[in-house]
Amino acid sequence: MDREYSHFESKEPIFEKILRELRFRKIFKYIPDDSRLLDLGCGYGAELLNRTKNKLSVGVGLDISVNSGASDEKIILIKHDLSDPLPFENDAFDIVASLANLEHLCDPANAMREIHRVLKPEGSLLLTAPSTFSKPVLEFLSFRLGLISEREIRDHKQYADRKTLVGYCEKIGFSSWKHKYFQLGMNNFLIARK
Repeated sequence: MDREYSHFESKEPIFEKILRELRFRKIFKYIPDDSRLLDLGCGYGAELLNRTKNKLSVGVGLDISVNSGASDEKIILIKHDLSDPLPFENDAFDIVASLANLEHLCDPANAMREIHRVLKPEGSLLLTAPSTFSKPVLEFLSFRLGLISEREIRDHKQYADRKTLVGYCEKIGFSSWKHKYFQLGMNNFLIARK
């Protein structure tokens, strides 16, 4: 990974907040009470973990930079490059969230293998990633209109579609998965069970 900052460590454009909220709403209902949740690419402030804290037994967030002062007895934030192996034992988490993260990684298949490894049996991956259809739209919103972060869009390494994400699930050994497009087909939503 060639970046040194997490998602919106400083300023966040307003449209980004709206898109993040739509991703969060997509996954909230899939986080059971008393879960051990790992949030990959949690962002500097780990907003997902903080917003679901009352449902969690523990929440762990990883990103290239994190606000270590935001950690407490239920939320643990760890500075970690997601291109490297995850620093956890096998079968450690009930849920792994990877929201708007996969597109920033050079080797998404390896990231998916690591997610599978750290999930408990019957654990679930909740993943969102921009679809291949979104590339020109995101570039227009970013480069032309300035409504979303140009820096974030330039950091995208690839875009995904249903075939790609389901292919990872099949090859890696997830037992089941469900894929849907949302945001008018601009985003993928994948739930995969170990």
